[in-house]
Parts: sequence; structure tokens; C-alpha cells
Amino acid sequence: MIPSSWKYIYRRFCPSKKGVSDMDNKILSIQNISFETLGTLRELIRSDGYQVENIEAQKEAVPNNAEQYAAIIILGGPMAVYDNVEYLKREQELIRGALKQEIPVLGICLGSQLIAQTIGGNVYKGGKKEIGWSNVMLSQAGYKDLFKGINAMSIKVFQWHGDTYDLPPKATIMASSKLYPQAFRFGSAIGIQFHMEVNGEMIQRWAEEYSQELKRERIELSDLLVHKEHENELLESCKVVYSNFSKMIKDKLMS
Repeated sequence: MIPSSWKYIYRRFCPSKKGVSDMDNKILSIQNISFETLGTLRELIRSDGYQVENIEAQKEAVPNNAEQYAAIIILGGPMAVYDNVEYLKREQELIRGALKQEIPVLGICLGSQLIAQTIGGNVYKGGKKEIGWSNVMLSQAGYKDLFKGINAMSIKVFQWHGDTYDLPPKATIMASSKLYPQAFRFGSAIGIQFHMEVNGEMIQRWAEEYSQELKRERIELSDLLVHKEHENELLESCKVVYSNFSKMIKDKLMS
């Protein structure tokens, strides 16, 4: 019998062989607004040997077949799950299909809210927005799973959200802030409410695009601008989380 690790190498690096599909090498990235991108995740994905298929959900059709991909990443945006937006409904259908096929899904901010709603949770407007730099606390489950490799029980992250969610009992909470759940796992899906993918340039762009929101919340740009040590810490945390998500992808491809 061929060891599963050899099977994975064969499938990933011999795409021309009969019976091997392109899905083994392709990760779908769904942008819900043009300037909320993969950020630092893009280079991590590419350096791992995967191709990125990127679509802008407001302009392009959301695929209906999760089996085309090794994994799916759904990014953030200012719209809400409960706004009855058609393309968000299609994204939820895609998540549902991925979960049935045990295909890894990573949802960031709005993406995590879409996962929460899809698995039977309840997404709603939170009592207070979280915008800017803050610490989140890792649970024991998160410390041993999604955040395995981070040698601390709290991490510095960047936040920009007003909505939150209640999760069904079978979801495992992996991180929380003082106000809300911040990361969870349900089957092959990972939801992260905060942003690990941002850098200083992205934060500056978001501050420009969402300037009216900052005014309403009485938040100064100087409160958001990245300190170099924060950016470095965030990137290191992002690398760890991506590494653990990548292991989920490899485990699925070996199965």
C-alpha cells in the first residue's frame, strides 16, 4: 500500500497524470468588496504551491461546486449576512456544499459570519463595534488547533466589525475578545472574526474607504495606523494560522 504522504505528493506535483484534477492545486478566494483582499495570505498561499482563483462576488458569479477547489477562503466586507443579498446567499450555498464534502473553508470577518449563519448560528448587530488593535484570548481548543505554534494565550490582532454571532453547540470556539467570539471551528470550516491578513497599506486604504464610519465612531486615523511591532506580530500569527489551515488542506488531499 502506498503511504498517504506519498499519495499527497503524487497528487499535488504530478497534475498531468491521468485521474488527477486541477482542484488539488487551486484555492478559491472570494472578495465581497474590491479593497478587502487576501493581503499577506496571498504570498503564503502561493509559496505553498497553490494557485489562487480570485473572484469579486459583486461582479462575478459565485461558483456552485466546491469540489473544484482544494480550499475556499471568503473575505470581509461592509455588507451584512442578514441584508438578504443574493451573492451572499450563493456563498452560503457554497459553504454548505464544502462542509458536506469536508473541503476546508476559511472565513474572515464577514466570511466567518456567513459560516456562522450557514451552520445554524445567529448573526446580528453587536452592541459595540470593534475597530482597531486589540488582544484576543485563545481557548485551550484553539491553542491546540488553529493557533497551534503560538506560544501565548492571547494575541494582538486588527479588528473592523460591527456584527457578531451566536454559534451552535457543535461549533468549537477557539478565541474570544471581552465582547464577542473571535474564532471557531465547525467541521472543515474555520471562522475568524478579526483580520490577520492586513498590513499598514491595507489599513490606510480601509481608513480612507470607511472614513465616514470612523467619524461616526469618533476614531482617529492615528489610532489605527500600524506600529511596526504590531504588524510583525500579526504577520507571524498569520503564518501560524495559515500553516494550520494548510495542514487541513493537505489532510483532505491525502484522504
